[in-house]
Amino acid sequence: MKEIQHRSDCPISFSLDYIGDKWVLLILRDLIFTEKSTYGDFLASKERIATNILADRLKLLEANEFIKSEVSPHKKNKFIYNLTEKGIDLIPAIVELMIWGSKYNPPGAEQVLKKIKIDKEGTIKELKDKLLQRLNKV
Repeated sequence: MKEIQHRSDCPISFSLDYIGDKWVLLILRDLIFTEKSTYGDFLASKERIATNILADRLKLLEANEFIKSEVSPHKKNKFIYNLTEKGIDLIPAIVELMIWGSKYNPPGAEQVLKKIKIDKEGTIKELKDKLLQRLNKV
């Protein structure tokens, strides 16, 4: 697992130590904006993450309590990943990254961006509520 080494007490540096990796952000994106929740789901994302990197980043996210895993009720050798409340608290920051990215690279995520433009706070609340419900069902 990638070792986290804090370089300073700066809050931005501290945050980037955890979420400054592109693969971490893409896994969080998939958990927030899609129904993806398994290793195979993440592996199927169009960015084509390598299996060893995916396994490492899932371990990192779980060890630092951004996600938790549960054994699938349908398949005992399959894990279901869900955001924890700590992970869910990242939604506003990830939404802001999405807004910034859409401004300078417009294609992608049109549905969510429309909802965000109409009611950003409501959309963030809706995403948080959905993920908290999923977390509490597990």
